[in-house]
Amino acid sequence: MLKNSKHKIIVIGGGYAGIKAIENLAKNSDNEIILLDKNPYHYMQTEVYDLIANEEDFAQITLDLFTYCSGFTNNNVTFCKQEVKDIDFQKQKVITTVDRLSYDYLVIGVGARTKFVSNVVGLREYAYGIKVLHRAMYFKQKFEMSLFKKVDESGTICTPLSIVIAGAGLSGVEIAAQMASFAKEFYKNNNFLCRKLNIILINAAEHILKGMDEKLVEKATKRLLNLEVVIKNRQKVTALTKDSVTLSSGEKLFMDFMIFAGGIEPNGLVYALNLQKNERGYIQTRDTLQILEYENVFAIGDCTTLKDKKNNIVAPTADIAEQMGVLCAQNIKDIQVGKSPTPHHIKSRGILIALGRRYATAKVFGIYINGYCAYLMKKAIEKIYAKRLDRHSYRGCKKIFTSK
Repeated sequence: MLKNSKHKIIVIGGGYAGIKAIENLAKNSDNEIILLDKNPYHYMQTEVYDLIANEEDFAQITLDLFTYCSGFTNNNVTFCKQEVKDIDFQKQKVITTVDRLSYDYLVIGVGARTKFVSNVVGLREYAYGIKVLHRAMYFKQKFEMSLFKKVDESGTICTPLSIVIAGAGLSGVEIAAQMASFAKEFYKNNNFLCRKLNIILINAAEHILKGMDEKLVEKATKRLLNLEVVIKNRQKVTALTKDSVTLSSGEKLFMDFMIFAGGIEPNGLVYALNLQKNERGYIQTRDTLQILEYENVFAIGDCTTLKDKKNNIVAPTADIAEQMGVLCAQNIKDIQVGKSPTPHHIKSRGILIALGRRYATAKVFGIYINGYCAYLMKKAIEKIYAKRLDRHSYRGCKKIFTSK
């Protein structure tokens, strides 16, 4: 009788893509899966605008990876809080700060980070990014303290709180709208004399939300202007100090602080790997999501660049990352049984843009939805996602405590 061999699979990164891949891989009891991440939580970045504007706390936009991985019925997923330093592809080993782990299949899903470009003087020192949780939390606290200081000086020298947001992609637009909406209600509900929040959105392109559907761009622009957000198109940040931003036009803006959402780059591990990368430094893959060099290694999520049939880049959203996770798991399953992996046909199933409290704009399966209905749809999708993970994490937590 032949001994049943287990498939050792390592997934690096507990983001949207990695979580979805694990969820599907764990269905096969012959798979032994290890999830590696330097953070013990899954960070739901699509809800960061709610965190900053006090709609949610950090516990509501994070998931404990220890309990999540313990919740699978086949007991075949293990989480290790370890930072990956290198990968020996020839010997099929992942090298962490404390261990060397062998694999049969490897999934790289380390995501991306805020790109603090070096040619902008003072950017790294004085700007805040929101791609990682601790930076988002630090900014949230800074925002709240700044609001308090303005209220505390109310009736004396009260000056407007000024926030500059560099980058008018999805993150920049959502944060600008949510903060403006939050401040408007905050001052109105509390009847403070100090009632002004200046939000300036710096955009290098001709219009905000570059590359997105024109109707969504139009709705988002109108909403931002209604919220009194100042939009400066065709401008770039060239320098920062503690209290000012200099733009490419030469204009100097005085500010309390700045959020930088002007671009992303692959996470640090990607730069250390001896793999083929594109001109922007992202891992190059085949249309099956396998890397070019090794058939048993996959790259998914924001650390790689996905292209459609027309060779256009597919925007890196949570929806796209999850679809990549599903296909990655399916292709590993097919390879295990001797089938050829399937090329991707991944495309966006819709885009929902949060534009302040109780307002959003969306295009879902070709249908446009605006206002409160779009807001409810976006919140429903986020809550369903979080609830599904929470139920799984609860099972894992219960299992851990029962076994003690």
